[in-house]
Amino acid sequence: MPGVPPRQTSNRILARLSEPDFNLLAPDLETVDLPVRKRLEIRDRPIDYVYFVESGFASVVADAASERSIEVGLIGREGVTGLAVIMATDRSPNETYMQLGGAGRRLAAAKLQAFMEGSATLRRALLNYCHAFYVQASHTALANGRSKLEERLARWLLMAHDRVDGDELTLTHEFLSIMLGVRRPGVTIGLSLLVNRGVIQSRRGVISIVDRGELEATANGAYGTPEAEFQRLFG
Repeated sequence: MPGVPPRQTSNRILARLSEPDFNLLAPDLETVDLPVRKRLEIRDRPIDYVYFVESGFASVVADAASERSIEVGLIGREGVTGLAVIMATDRSPNETYMQLGGAGRRLAAAKLQAFMEGSATLRRALLNYCHAFYVQASHTALANGRSKLEERLARWLLMAHDRVDGDELTLTHEFLSIMLGVRRPGVTIGLSLLVNRGVIQSRRGVISIVDRGELEATANGAYGTPEAEFQRLFG
């Protein structure tokens, strides 16, 4: 098909689309840089583009206008932003911004909605991702309500590790405090506990995963169910 770029992508949704569905989107996919803090969705404002993240990851944050904002989910190379668009509306009360800079492809929201109307298989694939994200968000709520801080921190680091190459995460204590909805001293204490257990190393602005298996054990069941559900749906 003229104008269709080569099918080379690290985004798992794009990679799993059928050839006709990928070719439907491909001419309108624009490669973009996604630097840290770039806002992909602004709360209560129309969503102009959806982003298929290929590197780095974004945080979906509730109550972003206050000092008590908290992350409800992560979107990296496994997913796409703009879930409100996929579910036939145009905005969200949540905000989405890049927490770890990277790159991806963007598509005009109006075009995506038109393409979904013309392809039942594309619509099904994207709705499957909405379901997977819903499961992730529900388990974030479960972890926030039941898990100890070090368990929640271990879960979050595992989720971030899933979305990067290598074992280093460029993150600040400030970002982690927002993501977990706790004060910075709590993050410092939680990281110290993980360092003392030998599962991570931490230096200013960088966290390195040392023992992933032990980190999963530390999460104490808070990690795994959303990941298994995504795997069931997308392989």
